[in-house]
Amino acid sequence: MIDLTQEDGLWTVTLNNPGKANALTSAMLSELVGIAEAATEARALILTGAGRVFSAGADLDEVRAGLATSDLWERLSGAIASLPCLTVAALNGTLAGGANGMVLACDLRIAVPSARFFYPVMKLGFLPQPSDPKRMAALIGPARTRMILMAGQKITAAEAYNFGLVDRVVEPDQLMPTARELVVDSVSADPAIAAGIAGLCP
Repeated sequence: MIDLTQEDGLWTVTLNNPGKANALTSAMLSELVGIAEAATEARALILTGAGRVFSAGADLDEVRAGLATSDLWERLSGAIASLPCLTVAALNGTLAGGANGMVLACDLRIAVPSARFFYPVMKLGFLPQPSDPKRMAALIGPARTRMILMAGQKITAAEAYNFGLVDRVVEPDQLMPTARELVVDSVSADPAIAAGIAGLCP
């Protein structure tokens, strides 16, 4: 349920469980961690989803078995954040729950207009993964982070753009073309130069 394509240094990872709104099982998380940890050889990475939802977060059937507090979430976001190449989250729809972590760890985020963003950890009785509030606050500030995590607010793609949570909002037929356009320079660049620039960026 995780599709990976590799072409000329570009790795495209697609969450492909649309029948369950791309909810993530422990097996899917483990596969994503393996891909992210192996992607040090990639020149760019695009993360997207199949269907009309990017991800509903943790599979509810596995939440009861402890998936919500698994260290796999933090391993995944940490592996993505540490990649030396440019990483882009191409959000084909709503982003919810623990799936926020991998998206926050990406360098760039683009979304379709219908996307919604929420992270109802407090309502569900769980803490977010440790790095998620920090990364979110770095993008949108502490008050708006509390609005999402503590007030449980769902925000629209337009609000996410205005907040700085996403960098562009594009029509669905332009989502992947835009993502690929964003990584063209990185794919064609000397990997050492790309890594050097990434290291200079805060």
